[in-house]
Amino acid sequence: MIDMTWLSAFLLGAGCLAFGYLIGIRHSARLFRSTAALTDTGTPITYRKNNNQLKPAIEIEKLADILEDFKMVLVVRNDLKMGKGKIAAQCSHATLGLYKKILHRAPKALNRWEMCGQVKVVVKIESEDEMLVLQERAKALSLPTHVTVDAGRTQIAPNSRTVMSILGPADMVDDVTGGLKLL
Repeated sequence: MIDMTWLSAFLLGAGCLAFGYLIGIRHSARLFRSTAALTDTGTPITYRKNNNQLKPAIEIEKLADILEDFKMVLVVRNDLKMGKGKIAAQCSHATLGLYKKILHRAPKALNRWEMCGQVKVVVKIESEDEMLVLQERAKALSLPTHVTVDAGRTQIAPNSRTVMSILGPADMVDDVTGGLKLL
């Protein structure tokens, strides 16, 4: 009877150790990813793009520490008269394009957005010029943007700017896109 108690305790301990090890590996991987963009002094580092230019961390990275409500707004050009499926595809391109653009430059901001439920709001705008004005306003507030340019294989002309995505603290994004109507 005593031998079975020792064996049970040993197996239980080994199982707990293995379970703790697996949890530790997962959390350390997340910790490494989130701190990989910081130097020893806590300042954001830069990363290399294909053309070997250094890119600085994005300003919203600092805001992710103090502001909690982040969202993404997708601004769709209404004047192009895209079908529903085309709009869905272009919004997907815009979301992924912005995500890839800031993945290494603002990981805390992306994490904050993900923790908020990856909020996405789709609004409409009536012209390319209006979209470019909004993009400049977003850049003036140091908000990252991405404009999707269509290849022109289906419904619209090649090189048409179709959707712009903006990500950042909800109040700041609303300063840029708050006056637009939902699609």
